[in-house]
Amino acid sequence: MLKIILDTDFLLNCLRWKIDIEKELKRILDEQFEICILSNTLEELKGKKDEKLANAFIQRLAIISTGNEGKFDKAILSYPGSYVATQDKDLKEKLKKANFGIITIRQKSHLQVQNVL
Repeated sequence: MLKIILDTDFLLNCLRWKIDIEKELKRILDEQFEICILSNTLEELKGKKDEKLANAFIQRLAIISTGNEGKFDKAILSYPGSYVATQDKDLKEKLKKANFGIITIRQKSHLQVQNVL
């Protein structure tokens, strides 16, 4: 099963703009998938404006424990063969070089696959 890993800003933006993540992923992907977040995303959410809303949404997701790997960008590279949902330009460049699938938000209304595995 394909893993879709959401980064913090992607998750918060989808919630703010009322994008139905699961519905959009079904629209753009032809495979079965599991939506996940890394445990460091939980740390990054602390103190953010929409933390409560995000935590309510996260209850439905699989949480991948990253131990003490620290930064999301470094930890994510430990999960090859996954798609990463992000808006971060620098992270997208790293992911392209490492052959990850990339999912982004377009026009504050829908999702798009940028780099297909």
